[in-house]
Amino acid sequence: MTATVAVIPAAGRGTRMRPATRIVPKALVTVVDRPAVQYVVEEAVRGGADEVIMVVDLDAGHLVQQHFLMEGRLPGLEDIKIRVVVQEEPLGLGHAVWEAAEAVRDRSFFCLLADNIVRPGGDVLPALAAASQGNSAVCLRRLTDEFLSKYGVVVPGSDVVDRTLDVIGAVEKPGPEHAPSDLGLIGRYLFTPEIFEVLAKLPPGHGGEIQLTDAIDRLASSGKCRGYVAEEDLLDVGTPRGLVEATWVLGRSQFPDLE
Repeated sequence: MTATVAVIPAAGRGTRMRPATRIVPKALVTVVDRPAVQYVVEEAVRGGADEVIMVVDLDAGHLVQQHFLMEGRLPGLEDIKIRVVVQEEPLGLGHAVWEAAEAVRDRSFFCLLADNIVRPGGDVLPALAAASQGNSAVCLRRLTDEFLSKYGVVVPGSDVVDRTLDVIGAVEKPGPEHAPSDLGLIGRYLFTPEIFEVLAKLPPGHGGEIQLTDAIDRLASSGKCRGYVAEEDLLDVGTPRGLVEATWVLGRSQFPDLE
């Protein structure tokens, strides 16, 4: 299964990046020569998407919209349909994805978090599509104990074979004492439209927010989720340290003579 539409939640307030994000939306923080979210849109297009739905916040979303939709479309994105959906309240990642339901309708879709950028040559969307077997699929990385309280973690339902496995559950930020595995969710997904039905009925979870991990748990427990274990971490541009690393890695890919 694959998808031609991608949802990019980009409504985060960027509290980990203050004061840089007091005015500038987190999604528009520059990495080398373009906003972080543009890298993610370009990744979605490489994965086969010809339509991108951006979920933005009420205050600064118009700036994200202006970047992509102003006159003189961005090179390489001229033929891509980009739509903007506003998340009026910050009720969690799951709620942000649910806001795209009307625009996505009954289609399967990629979901890419704007905080994370793939390393050059490290695209995972084609592998997610291959691993899905007609179900939803999630991208995973093996985590050390220190990160098990920072990411959602899945419950494996089978051994990992050729980097793929069945997923039968998921827990949001369980910590090392309660983590069901070391396989963490890292911000790339392929969902069937069934995810919207789950999100619509989901109560608040960890932190009082509608958690996407909880919706994945519901799908997985009904046998409708697969996993793909990626070889490399994504670049986290949601923290100052991560932004510096991403700028260095992506800068060197564009300017190989940098020391």
